[in-house]
Amino acid sequence: MPTRLFSPLTLRSVTIRNRLWVAPMCQYAVDREDGVPTDWHLVHLGSLARGGAGLVMTEATAITAVGRISAEDTGIYTDEQQSAWQRIVSFIHSQGAVAGIQLSHAGRKGSTWREWGVNNGTRPIGEGGWTTLAPSPIAFGSYDAPTALTAEEIAGVVSDFAAAAKRSVAAGFAVLEVHAAHGYLLHQFLSPLSNHRSDQFGGTLKNRARLLLDVVSAVRCAVGESVPIFVRFSATDWAENGFSPEDTATIAAWARDAGADLFDISTGGLVAGTEIPIGPGYQVPFAEFVKTSAEVPVSAVGLITAPQQAAEILDSGKADAVMMARELLRDPNFPMRAARELGVTVDYWPRQYHRGGWTD
Repeated sequence: MPTRLFSPLTLRSVTIRNRLWVAPMCQYAVDREDGVPTDWHLVHLGSLARGGAGLVMTEATAITAVGRISAEDTGIYTDEQQSAWQRIVSFIHSQGAVAGIQLSHAGRKGSTWREWGVNNGTRPIGEGGWTTLAPSPIAFGSYDAPTALTAEEIAGVVSDFAAAAKRSVAAGFAVLEVHAAHGYLLHQFLSPLSNHRSDQFGGTLKNRARLLLDVVSAVRCAVGESVPIFVRFSATDWAENGFSPEDTATIAAWARDAGADLFDISTGGLVAGTEIPIGPGYQVPFAEFVKTSAEVPVSAVGLITAPQQAAEILDSGKADAVMMARELLRDPNFPMRAARELGVTVDYWPRQYHRGGWTD
């Protein structure tokens, strides 16, 4: 094998056929504002599985209605949602890929309009919005201020994650990811910039990590020992006195002990208007730092767009897998093209497409 990019990776009972994975990408495509995935999600995620990715991760999928980013987000908190996901998962698995779901609570970044359209910012309650929740009543940028969660409500968040995890496994998902990045609720607890609590969920790093660790433990208890659990982190807030790579590595080790298996390393999203030095592979060093410091498996993400670039990240030991997003929107067949360009023979190019080449 000339590159690790197309070698399998086994986590607990799940073997993923390669290490080129689909990152979570919000679609804002729910029709009835009820969190039920649609034919759009079937075709979108199904095409990525057919295109040769090893793991196909859903968009940030809400564990409760108030945990949605927008009213057009998918959820996994009702029977109807679970049933709709089941057929999508079935198709993904029929193509040889592994289906994963990212479990999310948006916290203070919820109740927004979707990215396109005439409206911007938060969605008023009278127009289908809701009151958002957070560790502290601190607004994200110009968004409406959230309500601080009580200790009882925090326990409810843990229960909601566990219930969503059970529904996910019942729907057939083989991998679960806990979303603790991009400024959403769990990240809001982790960062001292958004968490000003003085109880057991605020102050020290251990206290700020308490909710995440409780969630990981509850999800592990809910799904048993065979299902891999990922955690997505933003390894830096790109802001002074914010959450840091060192914090990330420390908490990743704690989360591993709580039952997590792999850490999906991204950055940013907590502070509005932050200047981020974006460039090819700009987040890979953070993944490498967490991998080395915490001695845990990681995936890297962030402007990874070329086969040789993805292969170098793995072959140099900087990460154990790569997550891709925008490049897969441009070309869902990127994994097959990458295999050809890197001289790797794979046996999962669909037979129906052999006349298109890339099989010799």
